Amino acid sequence: MADSLYLSLWFPGFEPEEMLPRLVAVLRQFPFSAKEPGVTYVSVQPVDWTEQSVLERRFTPSATPEEAADAVGDLVHDDYAIAFETYWDLWSPDDQGAWTQRPSKVLFIAHGKQFDEGAYTESGHIQIDFGLDYAFLHEEVELDSETAQKVKYNVAKLVAFTQALEKNVNLTGRVLWSESDENLAQKLISRLQRVQ
Repeated sequence: MADSLYLSLWFPGFEPEEMLPRLVAVLRQFPFSAKEPGVTYVSVQPVDWTEQSVLERRFTPSATPEEAADAVGDLVHDDYAIAFETYWDLWSPDDQGAWTQRPSKVLFIAHGKQFDEGAYTESGHIQIDFGLDYAFLHEEVELDSETAQKVKYNVAKLVAFTQALEKNVNLTGRVLWSESDENLAQKLISRLQRVQ
């Protein structure tokens, strides 16, 4: 069963003046989609998720992380969250079963320390929402050795991104997690052991 997959990141400090530089630094490590490079959408959320956003903006063509940060620069507060929508290319089967690389949405959310009563303590200063974990498991498809390589490619891309963050962005902590708290690595091992 598909499960939402997240990566939570914590930093030594996350004051309002640090939020956008840290978010841009994280985005510089991200392997953007060739078809949808950059940031395609930004939103700024005050206080908590029940409030109406104070800014929503689509970028056509997409913006660089720096351009997106400039668009929201005047709206950074410690009780706001800032979300950047991006895409990366992952392998997946189409309706006919042919595997192709297609853009897959990824949402980066920077939580001000006072946003949603300090939600960052559990969700991270920056939370990365990869969407459903099926892109890394494809449990709905019978895998053979060739298609298993495509799934492994997607997982390798996720691992390379998290390693780049660990190496290049001054983190104090990171956690890859899902809503069900199931371990992605264990699910993947189990999945690939069933390859024909």
